[in-house]
Amino acid sequence: MASNEEFTYFDAQASWGVTKHMGGLKATARLAELCNLGKDTRVLEVGCGVGLTSCYLARLYGCHIVGVDLSPKMVEWAARRAQRKGLQGLVEYRTADAQDLPFADGSFDCVICESVTAFPADKQKAVNEYARVTRSGGHVGMNEGTWMQPPPADLVAFCERTMSNARFLSADEWKALLLGAGLQDVTAQPQQMNAFRQRLDEMSGLDWQDWQDRLRGIGSFIGLYLRNPGFRRYAREITPSMATVRNVFTYLGYGFYVGRKG
Repeated sequence: MASNEEFTYFDAQASWGVTKHMGGLKATARLAELCNLGKDTRVLEVGCGVGLTSCYLARLYGCHIVGVDLSPKMVEWAARRAQRKGLQGLVEYRTADAQDLPFADGSFDCVICESVTAFPADKQKAVNEYARVTRSGGHVGMNEGTWMQPPPADLVAFCERTMSNARFLSADEWKALLLGAGLQDVTAQPQQMNAFRQRLDEMSGLDWQDWQDRLRGIGSFIGLYLRNPGFRRYAREITPSMATVRNVFTYLGYGFYVGRKG
């Protein structure tokens, strides 16, 4: 990206090749358990990012996973990760929009997404798509940022401004999206967080290749900051105030939201 262009949340992540989600890989394992993943499960991961979740689950279960992301750059990062880990036979990636998935009805045993559905403008349309491509008896599972209590307007505005218009919901609102898509046996398990716990969860379960990616990402961040004025402007914009740092986890947690297709 040219130095005079403006950065966005997704531009930045794609530039340094690191994506994260609430609860880390421990949360991924819990979501997989709730969705009854197994060796023969065919899984669609919506919003695969750089492939951390899909590669982790493929190695953990030996299941076949298709990962999709709106960003071609993210798909490139994910494919390289799978190749490094020797998982090309279990995972594959392609570019696609969560609100218009390029798969036939009932193509997958399970659809999962983590820190993804906060971003589409039409969340119900996206969740309807998750349900459409899930087979009868299969599961849709989401791990999404969740307001644990009504947040102050300035915190909502900060999240939307710095995270490409991300809009988090309450547990009841996330659950309502799954019910609105016609899913059954819908469960909601909100999780309270704090900054220290989130940092620990982000580090848990990473292998040495994942740590290499994190270190490379730090180097890319520093390099971009030093040479790219547009990125420096973006970095200053996303730097939260001390009040925001203190208060964010008072209001914001995450949750597991899982439904079964009848």
